[in-house]
Amino acid sequence: MEYVIALLLVAILVVVLARPILSIVTIHDYERGVRFRQGRFVGLLDAGTHVALRPYSEIRLLDGRPTSITVPGQEILTSDGVAMRVSLTARYVVADPVAAITGDQNYLGALYTVLHGALREAVAGRSADEILAARTELGPAVGAIVASDLARLGVELLGVDVRDVMVPTELKRAFAGIVAARREGEAAVERARGETAALRGLANAGRMLEDNPGLLQLRILQQLGASSGNTIVLGLLGAEHLGALGSGPAGPAASPTTGAGRARASSRRPAED
Repeated sequence: MEYVIALLLVAILVVVLARPILSIVTIHDYERGVRFRQGRFVGLLDAGTHVALRPYSEIRLLDGRPTSITVPGQEILTSDGVAMRVSLTARYVVADPVAAITGDQNYLGALYTVLHGALREAVAGRSADEILAARTELGPAVGAIVASDLARLGVELLGVDVRDVMVPTELKRAFAGIVAARREGEAAVERARGETAALRGLANAGRMLEDNPGLLQLRILQQLGASSGNTIVLGLLGAEHLGALGSGPAGPAASPTTGAGRARASSRRPAED
């Protein structure tokens, strides 16, 4: 019994003395472990528990899951001299842990700086109208600019999206006026089309009446039959149509006055009935 107690005391003493120089590191499945021995890269470590003897060896961990970084909006001059504030969000993953650690002192800070510079370059090379009209193209343009720098950092860019595009108040009013003028122009064009169609219909009707005078008489009879009031108003007829209405047994044509009188008489018959 005393022997077992002595062994336990020795083990506890060894653990207490070795703790300052031993480092126990647990690497999860989504992490990447990089081992350095005497300051030199040795290799990558798989998931599991690993022991490092300090200061002889060191284990550094990197998260291998996709992560997002936001570049807040700052005033950037476009190619036509308009000050705009554009912000974007980028999703990335550490593809090469060794390059991420050895390529730069702080790869996250370098990633932010590279994205910010690329955003300025992409905005400065376009006009305000181009940015507002094709803002979805701004993210891929930034990604293409930073591709080589990110490869050096060991970072793979998954996507870049523009979050906000803020323009000055004066420019907002100008764009609102342009949109309103465009809408008014479209409405005027539609009204002109409607009037043209109506005039075309009247012109076609006039040609039909000119080619077929009997259609006017049929139209008058149809109107008389559909009317239920006591008064019927007829339009002013031409002399040849009035003559056609006033023609009777006495001759092939009657005077316009006689024809008009008969038309009025015909219009009164339904009322008398």
